[in-house]
Amino acid sequence: VVPACLLLALMLLAPALSEQQERGLIFNLDIGELCLQSAQCKSGCCHRVSGLSLARCMPKAAEFQECSPKSIYGVYYKCPCESGLTCDADKTIVGSITNSDFGVCKDPR
Repeated sequence: VVPACLLLALMLLAPALSEQQERGLIFNLDIGELCLQSAQCKSGCCHRVSGLSLARCMPKAAEFQECSPKSIYGVYYKCPCESGLTCDADKTIVGSITNSDFGVCKDPR
């Protein structure tokens, strides 16, 4: 009786588990969803407006938009650049401490 109940439970949970991976509860989050780290977002950018605001997944910065260089913190005030672009910013330690290391996305070519 126990194996049959276990099999039934697994069959009922299987669709819910596969749907959970598509939608994303912790990882694979869509634009606008709350996040704690950029690794959680499909876009690769967990963005906050201020130190007191909640962070949400946002798209990466396009060419000529403001950006932040990639950091180890995982939450950005300006998103890093899209693939193939570089963030021309102040990359000094002072810029990262004072949170003023913003730049503009540029095509390196």
